[in-house]
Amino acid sequence: MDQKKSLSRRKFLGDAAAIGAIGALGVGAVVSSCSRRPTYVAPVFPDQAPDGRLLRAGVIGCGGRGTGAAINFLNSGPNLEIAALGDVFQHRLDRCRNELREKQNVEVPDDMCFTGFDAYRRVIDTNVDVVILCEPPYFRPASFEYAVQNRKHIFAEKPIGVDPVGIRQVMAAGRMAESAGLNVTAGTQRRHQRDYVKTFEMIKNGAIGDLVSANCYWNQSQLWFVRRQEGWTDMEAMLRDWVNWCWLSGDHIVEQHVHNIDVVNWFFEKRPVKALGFGGRHRRPTGDQYDFFSVDFTFDDERHMHSMCRQINGCTNNVSEIIFGTEGYTNAQNRIWDYDGNLIWEYQYPVGDDGQPTGSVAVSPYDQTHINLVTAIRTGDYINETQNVAEACMNAVMGRVSAYTGREVTWDEMMNSSMRLGPETMEMGSVDIPAEPPVPGSA
Repeated sequence: MDQKKSLSRRKFLGDAAAIGAIGALGVGAVVSSCSRRPTYVAPVFPDQAPDGRLLRAGVIGCGGRGTGAAINFLNSGPNLEIAALGDVFQHRLDRCRNELREKQNVEVPDDMCFTGFDAYRRVIDTNVDVVILCEPPYFRPASFEYAVQNRKHIFAEKPIGVDPVGIRQVMAAGRMAESAGLNVTAGTQRRHQRDYVKTFEMIKNGAIGDLVSANCYWNQSQLWFVRRQEGWTDMEAMLRDWVNWCWLSGDHIVEQHVHNIDVVNWFFEKRPVKALGFGGRHRRPTGDQYDFFSVDFTFDDERHMHSMCRQINGCTNNVSEIIFGTEGYTNAQNRIWDYDGNLIWEYQYPVGDDGQPTGSVAVSPYDQTHINLVTAIRTGDYINETQNVAEACMNAVMGRVSAYTGREVTWDEMMNSSMRLGPETMEMGSVDIPAEPPVPGSA
């Protein structure tokens, strides 16, 4: 390593610590201590989207996340409306509709509420300007493509697909959206979270030197599940319990851990090209998924990311990322350390009524994602996150396939794979999908 370069960066970090850059002064003070101006400045997000013409949104998928995303949209600025709702199940639509009425004083009329497997088309075919895609991930590629074809702006919850065919379908539709000037934001909300965004600015401007490797985790307790009831068909039972079925959710490495994978991709500014992993199932009561995964991802320059996720009760939990550089490391969210263990920078959170930092960003990243979408629509400051979220989802699928099979899986293999999960037809009847989890090394 060049000694002058090393000393310069060490002096920068040392000066930052000396002037109390662990929260009291914030990002600006740390950067100003450097002898050179940063080459990258993080975007400054608005607290609220600007006023403008009425924007009408349709929600596809009316479960908890769909209802939450509808409220996030309404919170994001003035002159916004939830105009249509769609879900396979009437009871989920009714619950969403009632919550919007009670919490937001929003009344969605009967003729703008749609149920069934074609509900997504019927919502998109209305005069909405924006579609909010929160249905089970299996259905998202078709909804996304149809929304683009009908010239709608999109918020798409993650993951945007569960298999290579579906993810490539979204990638292609995302390019169509760009050509049509349609704005797209995704449910990888850490990219809209102000502490993460400021930490990225620090890392991109050399605060820990050159990036070397990363670890990322989504280890939590058992997620919700729904046991099959008498009278339910295979399809109804699976849809009600969708988060435990691989063809509907992608397995939890895709459905949840994609957040952490996306953060590492973001900070490294590239995606892994191969994965070798393992996993297993011990305690999950329904579905066909694994309880845990451990995956070694490799980038094209031989740097590595270790990915770990688990959903088992009674274990140590950890949802985080850690990124190592040549001269320090970061938790990617709000802190940077040197290798002597010194905290050399900390994000400055807003101060509460008690005069102490609140420990949370000024605007929820869930709201901020919609603020940034509405702002882009109304100002012309274009945003399209399709490729980023699609790449993170494809990486998660790479890891899943490697763990399921026991062999190394590459990006090129996934990009050329004909793998498409799910049944041949969508109807409330029998589904020919085995309930047993995959056995690595058996095929």
